[in-house]
Amino acid sequence: MANDFNEERRHLLGAAAATFAFAQLGLGAAQAKPANASRSNGPAAQFGPLRQIDAGVLNVGYVDAGPPDGPVVILLHGWPYDIHAFVEIAPILTAKGFRVIVPHLRGYGTTRFLSSDALRNGQQAALGVDVIALMDALKIEKAHLAGFDWGARTANVVAALWPGRCKSMVSVSGYLIGSQQANTMPLPPKAELQWWYQYYFATERGRAGYDKFRHDFARLIWQIASPKWQFDDATFDRSAASLDSPDHVSISIHNYRWRLGLAEGEAKYDDLEKKLAIAPVISVPTITLEGDANGAPHPDSTAYARKFSGKYQHRLIKGGIGHNLPQEAPQAFASAVIDVSKY
Repeated sequence: MANDFNEERRHLLGAAAATFAFAQLGLGAAQAKPANASRSNGPAAQFGPLRQIDAGVLNVGYVDAGPPDGPVVILLHGWPYDIHAFVEIAPILTAKGFRVIVPHLRGYGTTRFLSSDALRNGQQAALGVDVIALMDALKIEKAHLAGFDWGARTANVVAALWPGRCKSMVSVSGYLIGSQQANTMPLPPKAELQWWYQYYFATERGRAGYDKFRHDFARLIWQIASPKWQFDDATFDRSAASLDSPDHVSISIHNYRWRLGLAEGEAKYDDLEKKLAIAPVISVPTITLEGDANGAPHPDSTAYARKFSGKYQHRLIKGGIGHNLPQEAPQAFASAVIDVSKY
């Protein structure tokens, strides 16, 4: 089922409820902003101090907001973004009674490896295991998952491999599980051009360039992926600080090299990758989202609709919305989380 959602016209919650939620979260805004505020104004809010917890191979930095006994939503960011993609979404969800967990993925912000010897691994199974480890550490049996870019792929992985831990899912750009074998197939030249940075990262020059110019690189990706999003310096700088993690470059490079078979993963994830390589169908209730101005590589929604066997809906978010859909259209993203939780 497809549904067009115009971000400029629909407002799910009244300003009073959103304002109350900001106050409850201790966020730094005097009052809540409208749904499209982040598209043209400065940062609407800041998260308060992060919590840290040992989970699997990581010490994870994360936001934990809302009622402790509420249904849990885990929000997963992408590359090269960070947890602030969800800073305006968290108060909307907590106002509805959700407990909202927003972790820094491995290689971002205050998340660190527990061992200096651990492989700085960016393969898809590793990130999925990270989410399960975080849920175990926080004693969360089941959660609603939602994300974009790497975060959407990670949500897909969890939903596919551990459906009993995932109540529902919101996935920007749909079904993103891949395999090294599938990635050996060449794409048409125009499609390959969109992946220019993947090939740049395949070289040592690319690794050195990303390390030296990571903020400039990230800004360029933001601009290309969201060509109509007029974010300001404060909004970008707030997230770019998370890219200064000492593990960020290594994990980013490994992720893209692993996809092309140019870097090995870890043997402990081999069985999981075999399951993912067959592109398993996802059975949990799902809403997929796509912005009408997404400049990043992404599949057409018709290509993945059959990969969801449970209750399913696809929504096209209009109004010049690009790749960072949660931050560009927070009301639409929050709406999807709320709606799919009722499926």
